[in-house]
Amino acid sequence: MLIRVGYDIAFDCPAPTPMILMLSVRPERLHDLVTPQVIKASPGVRLRAYRDGFGNACHRLIAEGRVSFSADFLVRDSGLPDESAPSAIQHPVDELPDETLVYLLGSRYCETDALGDMAWSLFGREKPGWSRVQAIVDYVHDRLTFGYQNARATRTAYEAHGEQVGVCRDFAHLAIALCRCMNIPARYCTGYLGDIGIEPLPPPMDFSAWFEVFLGGRWRTFDARHNHPRIGRILMARGRDATDAAITTAFGRADLVRFDVIAEEVPEAQAQEPETSRRTRPAPLEASQIGIAG
Repeated sequence: MLIRVGYDIAFDCPAPTPMILMLSVRPERLHDLVTPQVIKASPGVRLRAYRDGFGNACHRLIAEGRVSFSADFLVRDSGLPDESAPSAIQHPVDELPDETLVYLLGSRYCETDALGDMAWSLFGREKPGWSRVQAIVDYVHDRLTFGYQNARATRTAYEAHGEQVGVCRDFAHLAIALCRCMNIPARYCTGYLGDIGIEPLPPPMDFSAWFEVFLGGRWRTFDARHNHPRIGRILMARGRDATDAAITTAFGRADLVRFDVIAEEVPEAQAQEPETSRRTRPAPLEASQIGIAG
């Protein structure tokens, strides 16, 4: 299938402000591009590309005044839902690949030290492997209530558990932290996820957060917010938590003034020239997806 994705984002920066953008698809999906992935930056903005330590495609820039970034392109996808593998085993820590070990550790938003005892009391009797992860996902899905009015950029997994509210990143952070407490490597993911194969959801389109766990010798996709296999995930970034995968990070003041996201299936006939059609919601609700430093 063909999926049209893109964005139109703008900030007001009262002074020269260094920024990092993480708005490109992950390098693993580049071969799926049907039309070029081009970041259109407002006049005078120069972007410098680099790869971070997690392999994410990033751009550096200096922003001043009103700056905007947009893209609109097509990606080919298998059209298959997230894979289910109930027989996937949990590996003993001493048998895990070296590169997975960092995803067992606590991180900025995933406090394994604060949640460890509770995690073992809740999930210690679950069968290790897929069943244990699914039990964690079920628990998080049922415990937290989703709502953009509940977005807060500083909320941690421990706080989300106590407050019982959040947005998709909070669902992911809590599930990740609980998996790590149970010695299951878990990493944060962000990207496009349109309403494909389901009834359209009421909120306007947004970037989405989910997570991956290492089971049965490979990384597996889980989504604690939706808790149902979904079609058409277009991965943009991975990391330990949202700190490593923020779509934008500003080292100074950068006020978000526009945030439109596209993620929709299109007919094959539109492969050459997609039309512009966006669903929009007010910028302040997007604070949970914007990394701010300084």
